Amino acid sequence: MKRYYITDRKAVGGFRPLLDVIRDQMQLGVDFIQIREKDLAARELFQFTLAVIEARARESNMHAHPKILINTRADVAKATGADGVHFPSTAPRETLPGLLVGRSCHTIDEVRTAKADFVTFGPVFPSPGKGPVTGLDLLTEACRWGKSVFALGGITWENAADCMKAGATGIAGIRLFQQPDLD
Repeated sequence: MKRYYITDRKAVGGFRPLLDVIRDQMQLGVDFIQIREKDLAARELFQFTLAVIEARARESNMHAHPKILINTRADVAKATGADGVHFPSTAPRETLPGLLVGRSCHTIDEVRTAKADFVTFGPVFPSPGKGPVTGLDLLTEACRWGKSVFALGGITWENAADCMKAGATGIAGIRLFQQPDLD
């Protein structure tokens, strides 16, 4: 099961605590880290991304070398040497040579037409502020389209196995990784 951590610095109290959480998740072997700090100016996002990439390079006990993805900013991803970019479903359908491309999807049609290396799909389960639940049946259908699909939305360590049985490549989330004791 692959693990996809999406950041939210405001939920953990700022940049320094977020970098600590990121280091902890690197130590635990997370596969992807999406820097999803939407409100940052390009310079701040660039600097924080460099700090994350440096932390990844310094961690000597890592079990994995997580892919670093930037939310919507391909220019920052390229400039920092990040591994890829993650777009919302409404973003233009483009490919970016040399970068992994992920896309958020909420319907089967979005999964079917996504020009991406992988997609996040959901919310599979109830999640605050995330709209109508897609459920495990739609997750199963989304996974049939031959793309790597990460289950997102209301994912807990207890229901992760159900997502994997539905055919998901892995699980994605914010709270799941930043506040693992909630579940």
